[in-house]
Amino acid sequence: MRVILLTHGGADLVIERLAAIRGVEVVGVFIEMITTPERSAIDKLKRSVKYDGLSATFRKLFRSAPGNKADGSADLTRKAAASFGFPTFEVDNFHDSESIDQMRSLGADLGIVFGTNIVRENVFGIPRLGSINLHQGLAPYYRGGPPVFWELFNGEQEVGLTVHFVASKVDTGDIVLQKTKPLRYDPEFGLDFEAFIDDFRSRLRDDSADLLASAVDKIARGNFERKPQDITLGKRYRLPTKKEKDEMRRRLKQRLSGGANG
Repeated sequence: MRVILLTHGGADLVIERLAAIRGVEVVGVFIEMITTPERSAIDKLKRSVKYDGLSATFRKLFRSAPGNKADGSADLTRKAAASFGFPTFEVDNFHDSESIDQMRSLGADLGIVFGTNIVRENVFGIPRLGSINLHQGLAPYYRGGPPVFWELFNGEQEVGLTVHFVASKVDTGDIVLQKTKPLRYDPEFGLDFEAFIDDFRSRLRDDSADLLASAVDKIARGNFERKPQDITLGKRYRLPTKKEKDEMRRRLKQRLSGGANG
């Protein structure tokens, strides 16, 4: 089975797992280099105030160039692909005509989406069988994101990982595999929930890569079931606003002081 991988980076473990699957050939790793849309200074200012507040806005607004990843995750992906001889294609946008033509030319049976923005049907529908996505959330209950924030906000005791087929609506496609991981807030982080979430998500990397590789293996062998989602059971979450982040801190403060969940 010929597969293509679409990512923004951080897919080194996924690539290692795919390389070990018998009968699966990775014919292209596509790394999208421009990961945020271009916005005017006014739009950036409004968004930053909405999501981070005034003081954080003036600290960070012009700190880095827009649209580029600066954490080296694309480098890790590129190196992993090269180590296994997988062709790598760096593109500005998956949806550019040149990118689409390149994907089509590879004759892929399956697409794998890992850590990207929303991918439209003219891309995820290119492979013969369509594409699958690794979503850090227990679909259909937690769709969208950001991962872990809303589970923590709602006082959940676990976080889900879901591999599903990509559909036009975010995280609504048929489920292939799922698993859950315990979610317990570490009081060592105090009220710095963002640092906790970063640490927690870093510890999901192995499980995410393993689950995705298991799904690919099952599809390659024809030994899988597609479980349709009942999206009335959950909701699509979006980026938390400054107000919601402040509420998270209030709830954490209650939990850490032994009070009831807020």
